[in-house]
Amino acid sequence: MKKTHFLPSNPEKCCKATGKDLKVHFKNTRETAAAIKGMNLSRAKKFLKNVCEKKEIVPFLRYRYGVGRKSQVKNWKSCNGRWPKKSAENLLKIIKNAEANAKEKNLNSKELFIGNIQVNKAMKGHRRTFRAHGRVNAFLSHPCHIYLWLVQKNNKIPDSS
Repeated sequence: MKKTHFLPSNPEKCCKATGKDLKVHFKNTRETAAAIKGMNLSRAKKFLKNVCEKKEIVPFLRYRYGVGRKSQVKNWKSCNGRWPKKSAENLLKIIKNAEANAKEKNLNSKELFIGNIQVNKAMKGHRRTFRAHGRVNAFLSHPCHIYLWLVQKNNKIPDSS
């Protein structure tokens, strides 16, 4: 497992939540996380709920080969997209956990946004599938780890003098 490289500038205005060895596809979760990175907390929750209901779409930018073209993706200036429901539900759980951590640190939830989100590959689950003529092939799952940081925005403008 990789180290987390995000170091917030002000740790008192930041909170973290993680999910490890989640049984969701790594590629779908990576694209969904890239879509919500930098969003306001309430907007990110609304976006993930809309993805589950197929009202908004997740653009697939890196892992887009074999992904169909959808007209909803025009809003993102892209052409390939999907509605990864399971990934959206797991990210929503982690966001709610991070929001609870923020309330514990007395942070204002209206000023929180997703400062950084990191999705890493976890150890593959090994199973096997039976093929013709008595052969056996590997049947692997691709789970992931998710690290999420919520950061409170500073509305004060620093003095230049």
